[in-house]
Amino acid sequence: MSFEILEGLAPVAGYYKAFIVDLWGVVHNGRKPYPGALDCLHKFRKKGGKVILVSNAPRTHDYVVEYLENMGVKRGDYDYILTSGDITRSVLENQDHDLIRNRGRKFYQIGATRDKGLDDGLDYSRVMEVAAADFLICTGLVDDTTETPEDYRRLLSEALSKDLPMLCANPDLTVMRGEEMIYCAGSIAALYEEMGGRVALFGKPLAETYRRAMAILGLNDASDILAIGDSIRTDIKGANEAGIDSVLVGGGIHAEEWGLENGQAPSSAQIEKIVKQYGFAPTFVVGRMNW
Repeated sequence: MSFEILEGLAPVAGYYKAFIVDLWGVVHNGRKPYPGALDCLHKFRKKGGKVILVSNAPRTHDYVVEYLENMGVKRGDYDYILTSGDITRSVLENQDHDLIRNRGRKFYQIGATRDKGLDDGLDYSRVMEVAAADFLICTGLVDDTTETPEDYRRLLSEALSKDLPMLCANPDLTVMRGEEMIYCAGSIAALYEEMGGRVALFGKPLAETYRRAMAILGLNDASDILAIGDSIRTDIKGANEAGIDSVLVGGGIHAEEWGLENGQAPSSAQIEKIVKQYGFAPTFVVGRMNW
């Protein structure tokens, strides 16, 4: 499995009609955009390329647009946005998943108050006690600055005793906020599965995410698209399985384990080790998304 380490995307961007771009760890660090990221998007779009931001954010895209605006990522910096929250909402709206089909419409949400939009305008009731719920929706930790998944074991045990299924609106296990690693909804979902709970994940690396992104872009040929992300477990795996070329950004979620700083690219040996661990490889590697 071969890959090429690049200093920037300019040498390869011309081969593609569209970028599928992860947000956290690629465009921004949870606090501000990375140097060079927006310039890279601008230059690709100026050459006629389309950009869809695809995020495992557990809220619908309209709330993410607002969040990005406040951070300095403007609506004109990209063409489209798709979130795992959008996909979760679609499942709720259509009840087209086995875990919730023919179940009641009361759910208990595990997550912060900022995780919005999943049930807006839909015929569901959010309950405040697990005992009153028909299923769980996990969007993350209530306080990801202090809590860990283990803080939810008792709650999950209660849910398991009622055989409540869980819809997880963010498959990510962890993410970097500034220089700090925080737990995401996927870590709670993984614990619930380990305990014997039934879980459905929505977002990357699931195939439905890439099917929707391609439909929004209006492209049918995977070879026209380059996916850019910082997680080999979600971004690169999902792109591989969809037949889409990919870029692994080394300065994101894997930076700490590799000891990287300031957009430094990982070494070939570091990439080869993680490729061997996961069984699939990126097409290209950069330290940070830049032109």
